[in-house]
Amino acid sequence: MAEARIMPGAPVAAAVLGDVAQRVKALAEMGRSVGLGTILVGDDPASAGYIRMKQAKAVDLSIHSSHTQLPGHAAQVDLVAAIRAMNDDPRVDAMLVQHPVPAGIDYEAALSEMDPNKDVDGLHPFNMGRLALSMPGPVPCTPAGIEALLAHYQIPVAGRHVVILGRGTTLGRPLALLLSQKRPTANAAVTVVHSGIPSWDDYTRQADIVIAAAGVPGILRPEHVRPGAVVVGGGVRYEGRRLLPDVDESVAEVAGWITPRVGGVGPTTVAMLFRNTVVAAERRAPASKSGGATAGESG
Repeated sequence: MAEARIMPGAPVAAAVLGDVAQRVKALAEMGRSVGLGTILVGDDPASAGYIRMKQAKAVDLSIHSSHTQLPGHAAQVDLVAAIRAMNDDPRVDAMLVQHPVPAGIDYEAALSEMDPNKDVDGLHPFNMGRLALSMPGPVPCTPAGIEALLAHYQIPVAGRHVVILGRGTTLGRPLALLLSQKRPTANAAVTVVHSGIPSWDDYTRQADIVIAAAGVPGILRPEHVRPGAVVVGGGVRYEGRRLLPDVDESVAEVAGWITPRVGGVGPTTVAMLFRNTVVAAERRAPASKSGGATAGESG
């Protein structure tokens, strides 16, 4: 059997960001700017790098960037104050608190202080509820990027069996909600398996599409995948600067389609963050006729 066809995320991200740029331009013509706010607690080099990358991309898209840097010894009250300041800042349409945060900071509690309509990551409890009910609101970026990626490569999803390996709140759980919604690029039979199921591979071998979202390096191997299946690697872990994906590279020998080890889901996640940003701005623009993204606008 020939090796799998590769699904890089860059072309998907380029298409999404091209759309974002046009929407930013349309808002500018109405006299409305678009703003993204970021908050970083501490000086973790990887987190600082992610913030710089997002700021640079914002500049490329003509999106205003506001940033608050808090020291590593900052208290919960300091982070809450920074969040509330951005909630009240009319220049900020969407915002994020870079994760992970230092020990002593309760990330979930801080997230709950955020204006749900400015939650660019779509992780506020209110927005997770919107997603469950298919209501308009920010959608978690990695799940939205995966749906967009499958749509871009014209992978049929509707009516097919999708197995998600992993149940985390940033990927596995919201992705299951997203791909089960009634929409041409979703509408799948979705099964979620995880480390609590000893025979999880019995399920992945039945799947038309397998999405690894466990954050366990190399957990998905060729013997866990049906020949010809579509495989998306969403979960990763880092060892220093080295990226360790959930999907072992040898899976390409049996899969029909597969995301690359590097440059698969990552670029689409960033693109969806900026899509959420411009949609938030459109919702806040009084003269905008756009209804914004529904819980699942992703392709």
